[in-house]
Amino acid sequence: MRTFQKTAIAAAVAHVAVLSTTAAWAQSSADPGTAPVAASAPAVVHVSGQRAALQSAQKLKQDSDEVVDSIVAEDIGKLPDRSVTEVLQRIAGVTIDRNMAGDPNRQSVEGAGVSVRGLTYVRSEINGRDAFSAGGGRSLGFADVAPELMAGVDVYKNPSAEQIEGAIAGLVNLRTAMPFDYKGFKGSIGVSENYSTLRKGAPSPTGTILLSNRWNTAFGEFGALVDFAHAKSPTRSDGVGVDPYFPHVNSTDPALYDRSKTQWIPLGVGYRSQDFERTRRGDYAAFQWRPNRDITTSLTYFKTKYKEDLDEHVVQSSEDKWYQQVASSDAVFDGNGAFQSGTISNPVYKGSPFNSSQRINSRESSTRDVSLNVQWRVRPDLTWTNDFQHVHSTTEGFDADVSTGFIMPNQTMDMRGDVPQIVLGSPAYMADPNNYYWAYTQEALDRAKATQKAWKSDLKYSFDHPVLRDVRFGVRMANREGINNKAQKFYNWQAITFPWMEGGQINHVARLGDPRFAGGASLQKIDNFFDGKYNLPPMLFADEATVRGFPNEWARIHAYHDVLCAEKGSTCEPWKASTFDDPAATNRQTEKTRAAYTQLRFGWDDLKYPIDGNIGIRYVKTNGAGSGYVAYTPPTAITAGNGSTLSGQENLINIAKFAQAQSFENSYHNWLPSLNLRLKYSDKLQFRFAVAKSMSRPDFNQLQVQTTLSAQNQTTVTKDANGNTTAVHIDSTSLTGTSDGNALLKPTTATNVDLTAEWYFAKAGSLTFSAFNKDIKDIIVTKNYGYTATDVNGKPQTFVVTGPVNGAKGYARGFEIAHQQYYDFVPDWLRGLGTQASWTYVSSERTLNDPVFSPWCSGNDASSNYNLSLNGCDTDGRAFGKTPMQGLSRHTINLAVMYEQHGLSMRLAWNWRSRYLLGVNQWGSRGNNGLNTNPDAGAGRYLIPTTNNDQAYGLPLYQAPYGQLDGSIFYDFTDRFRVGLEATNLTNSYTRQIMEQHAGNFTRQVFMSGPRYTIQAQYSF
Repeated sequence: MRTFQKTAIAAAVAHVAVLSTTAAWAQSSADPGTAPVAASAPAVVHVSGQRAALQSAQKLKQDSDEVVDSIVAEDIGKLPDRSVTEVLQRIAGVTIDRNMAGDPNRQSVEGAGVSVRGLTYVRSEINGRDAFSAGGGRSLGFADVAPELMAGVDVYKNPSAEQIEGAIAGLVNLRTAMPFDYKGFKGSIGVSENYSTLRKGAPSPTGTILLSNRWNTAFGEFGALVDFAHAKSPTRSDGVGVDPYFPHVNSTDPALYDRSKTQWIPLGVGYRSQDFERTRRGDYAAFQWRPNRDITTSLTYFKTKYKEDLDEHVVQSSEDKWYQQVASSDAVFDGNGAFQSGTISNPVYKGSPFNSSQRINSRESSTRDVSLNVQWRVRPDLTWTNDFQHVHSTTEGFDADVSTGFIMPNQTMDMRGDVPQIVLGSPAYMADPNNYYWAYTQEALDRAKATQKAWKSDLKYSFDHPVLRDVRFGVRMANREGINNKAQKFYNWQAITFPWMEGGQINHVARLGDPRFAGGASLQKIDNFFDGKYNLPPMLFADEATVRGFPNEWARIHAYHDVLCAEKGSTCEPWKASTFDDPAATNRQTEKTRAAYTQLRFGWDDLKYPIDGNIGIRYVKTNGAGSGYVAYTPPTAITAGNGSTLSGQENLINIAKFAQAQSFENSYHNWLPSLNLRLKYSDKLQFRFAVAKSMSRPDFNQLQVQTTLSAQNQTTVTKDANGNTTAVHIDSTSLTGTSDGNALLKPTTATNVDLTAEWYFAKAGSLTFSAFNKDIKDIIVTKNYGYTATDVNGKPQTFVVTGPVNGAKGYARGFEIAHQQYYDFVPDWLRGLGTQASWTYVSSERTLNDPVFSPWCSGNDASSNYNLSLNGCDTDGRAFGKTPMQGLSRHTINLAVMYEQHGLSMRLAWNWRSRYLLGVNQWGSRGNNGLNTNPDAGAGRYLIPTTNNDQAYGLPLYQAPYGQLDGSIFYDFTDRFRVGLEATNLTNSYTRQIMEQHAGNFTRQVFMSGPRYTIQAQYSF
């Protein structure tokens, strides 16, 4: 892969250099020594479609006051990709994630998580106005916006003082059409149909309609535009997963331990298949009125609404005693002792415990923006603009998982290919309901609402001066309020029956072969898994109706546990569903910002090399307030069994349960200067220098006023020779807590520097270079602080609470090279051929204000375990040390080949990014049952499997290099009617995750989504 990476970069650079040189040769004059020839008639190049869009985008970049890149739609509703997120990845310096936001265990087929130059501090706008989605973030969910409404997308990489603050990484502005953009009546209708090769199912049509017109009346000129879009996008993603590798040592005696003889065996394997359906609806209306040539008003209504539904089947290991596992005699290991192929089993369990679960994840979100703009040219040199905006955004989600359990006789696997090959049980075994039991349920419910009212007023005064162009002044006032509700902090995981309950609460588990417990599940088969590369046997999963039937259906299956408790004669606590009734589930935040700026534009046109630019400064005052709860729930009381003694009660800390309202206020101000200079060496070659200070406020999730306190009683248990408990001594009570946010956080700030060279050798031909550096301060990290509460005796007790603080600094620096060109100098049959290419290189580093590193990890996975959460820990207790900045690829490459002539328009586009860190403590590659091999750990711990779950591990998880090839072909039957086909992931590329361990880099998961096709037809009138 490293060889491929270097080859790809070299190819991109060679492509840029050779093609640009060719363009220069083609435009050079004839050899002076050659006799002149008669000039032939110039070739007429018809400009439309793709070429016209590239020309428009290039002109925006060339003439802009700032460093900006754009993509312009060929026509309204004709962006070059199927989602705004996928459009953005075509811009140099912009990358997208291929996993669902915050969940690397699931693939996002359309992409998510937009970053600019390796950083996620991205601000979003619609038509130059602040845009965001509810749920705690500050940006718009680009995947949720209907691309059919967009006229273009601009990415400002070093915004100036007149632009709204908040964009350290970059500013993404989504542009819609206005009625005065067209000379008169404009109409367009489009329909399309999607097809996924992996998910074959019901039709999923998309429909769009746009109508626009303008009229001259006695009251002035009026314009009206309406645009509606409705799209249904069904996709499917299949994944094969491998759990972390654990060290099976040659001896548990420290004196005999030899690390070179350790064998690394994976805990287990599994698979998942998810059907994902996203329905997007976009409604847009714009009205303009120009009563005279000095006044223009506009009123816009923009609403995007989406609904997503994920239906997932998962089979995964639930092994908790990895040290009991053994590999078959024919197992193959590599030179580091890592398992390669063979069979793994647990003789103690007579197999390996597994879960088969069906999961439903649904979400509905909506964002509505209503804005009024009035522009008044008071006199020829003075313009006054006022803008009023109201945004209302909501989101509501439900994530549900119902699981059965079974003991898999063994796991057969082969890790030596591109995709792990796994065999999990015979069809007969997997179809027998007597092998399954009801295991657990878990749910998460959330809802959020956010509103914003904003007013912006700008004055522009133009000078009649050889140097001074204009000066601009402006103020902006914005009030935002958000309410976030979570029914619980994490998932409400609750067991139904498990083998570990037997002998205590129940005599046996609730097996599906028992007629009393058979309802709610059925035999289900995942067809065409991994495009037929696996033949998975039918298995018992919870029915979809059971999973979606929360809470009534869930109460019914949890009652199976109650039946078994009654049989045993034990008392069991009944299941409780998550609700929003708890006042601690509500978090409210408000924010008021007041900003003012001034910016001067200037230029020296009479110089040999003209220079122009702008200089400005923006002042921002932010006042924030939040309210929520601090809540504490005591631990379960400690008891000793029959025949046992209990001592040390005096060491207990007894604090009564409470939920106390709390509120905070925070205020800060920032000065944000900026300078943009441009030097024109010629009409085609120019250079830029830009420097600015920028800020990015903490996400509202990070400002939550929500603290959860907990206690854990530490005990020493004494057992006799038969393993029976004889004494329990209470040693102490550990008081800890986690804070979801910190209302006193400051914004992250950065100083941004850009230096560019831009050569525009044709209307749709350019070669550009940009070097950039961002020095970042006050990066938000997690740290400890003390919270004091009073116990039942009136004595103050201190909890060690972990929460976000401004605790790091860093940088992101690198360069971008981009080239685009149509080859009009080639023979006629090749005319219309064009290419695009870009390469972005980014290097970054984050440095903690208080560095945390120890070569050995210890403790559980509490959020206060910084060595775990920041450096990562292996399953044998060894730390990994400094890891790269999360989400950043060093290399990103875009290549595209285009053709447009005689009504035919074609495009092949390839996007590739190098590997990047997903995280160091992600679900699926973390746990608490690692092995302590620290030679200084102390007696009784070294090389002893930690059945008390006190040796945490968290592996660095990387996204492997990934490239995807997309294409399209359209044919214009007339100037008004076109039909086309778009293809996504033509080569069926797999996305791969790699977990780093000291024994090697191992596959964590491999996903495939298959090629997808969309047939389209559009008629303009």
